[in-house]
Amino acid sequence: MPFKDNLRAKSILVETYLAHCLSHLDMPPGLREAMNYSLLAGGKRLRPALCLSCAELFGLEAETALPFAAALECIHSYSLIHDDLPAMDNDDLRRGKPSNHKRFGEAAAILAGDGLLTDAFIFMASASPPGAGTAPPAERTLRALRAVAVAAGSQGMVGGQYLDMLYTSGQKITLEQLRDMQAAKTGALITVSCVSGAILAGAKEEDCVRLDRYGRSLGAAFQIVDDILDEEGDEAALGKPVGSDAAKGKITYPSLLGVSRSRALAEEAGAAALDAISVFSGTEALFLRELVEYVLQRSS
Repeated sequence: MPFKDNLRAKSILVETYLAHCLSHLDMPPGLREAMNYSLLAGGKRLRPALCLSCAELFGLEAETALPFAAALECIHSYSLIHDDLPAMDNDDLRRGKPSNHKRFGEAAAILAGDGLLTDAFIFMASASPPGAGTAPPAERTLRALRAVAVAAGSQGMVGGQYLDMLYTSGQKITLEQLRDMQAAKTGALITVSCVSGAILAGAKEEDCVRLDRYGRSLGAAFQIVDDILDEEGDEAALGKPVGSDAAKGKITYPSLLGVSRSRALAEEAGAAALDAISVFSGTEALFLRELVEYVLQRSS
């Protein structure tokens, strides 16, 4: 299957699930509206696509892994809501629309993020959707769920966001510190999207290690390109102002190394990602390889 068709098929599967996943939960209507506002705002759906692809790579049907994959998007959406808050990055726009706190107020935005994060664990712990086949064994689900919790929490995304705020205060940092911060803030959830899909499918440990390497390298490439786009991207395509990182005094790859060197590092990370999965074959292996090029060439 061509890359764009495969990505589109996965996106449609995820979008269909996301469109209804909150409707079955008993919550105040206003909170559901705020949660859906960000969850259904579009985006690349990269993380759930990675989870589905890595599950399929080892023979697990995409529909079976779907609740888990969609939960990763819930966690990603929560992180964006909280990142935009005045106490964090203080961004008024997200994907071309007012940020959640600009639309619903700070308190509702905080709670919408809290809801998406916590409810994600309901979806991950749920059986596969009706008609999707046998759910993965409980021990696989528990192992994958724990991996996501580590990646999303203080050892991963939350810890990375803390460092990002610390470094924005004007502290000078090294390239190694920047890499570590971005690996936690951005890379951890991308990496666990790959690894959790493989775990659910019962992949061997050595294959999970390969996908961990792939995810870490892909996450690094993604973040470097993101930093470059903030310097010289198209505002309409990005859905937010260009140059916002520099205006806030954030340390990024271009601010530390320049755009040219940053591009070279992104290419190196992409090559490392490809090397990590060189032993895999088939449609999903090809999808993962082509996804590297997609990340390196993206404009939004």
